[in-house]
Amino acid sequence: MILRTGLGVPAALVLGRIAIAATPGCGDHPTRSTTEGPFFKPDSPARRSLRDPAIPGTPIVLTGRVLSTDCRPIAGALLDFWHADTLGAYDNVGQRLRGHQRSDNTGGYDLESILPGGYGSRTRHFHVKVQAPGQPVLTTELYFPGEPRNERDSLFRPELLVTLADAREGKAARFDFVLSLG
Repeated sequence: MILRTGLGVPAALVLGRIAIAATPGCGDHPTRSTTEGPFFKPDSPARRSLRDPAIPGTPIVLTGRVLSTDCRPIAGALLDFWHADTLGAYDNVGQRLRGHQRSDNTGGYDLESILPGGYGSRTRHFHVKVQAPGQPVLTTELYFPGEPRNERDSLFRPELLVTLADAREGKAARFDFVLSLG
């Protein structure tokens, strides 16, 4: 479980004195959609932590907000995450490294997991479905800066890079999703 400060920031980020800049802000450009890929499974469990002691890997805490293109926070947005393990394998039988949550009243979300591995021609990435209440689903991927496979992955999009920093235990990342509301 992630402890939060009064500011809605995970305590691990504050205790580690990590300042992570926000991803590019809201405005005229909603977050780009990408492929769902072959590994999505519906009905993931509701949870903010995908960590499992049986799954090795570098811990990562991903935080951010869900915003409209006019910069308003979107409370209650559904965020569904799934990704490969450190070796680049997906759990296609169970629900390991899969989970969903709702954004809080400031549009905020936080996710504990491990840094995913790349596989084949694919670079490291998180898959995410984001849906504001009563709106269409955005399906996208989040990528990591400085990865050698980024330039070789035909699906990689630089505008979907998380902001990444070293943390006391692992990594801290940030990404703000911007949704166009109909």
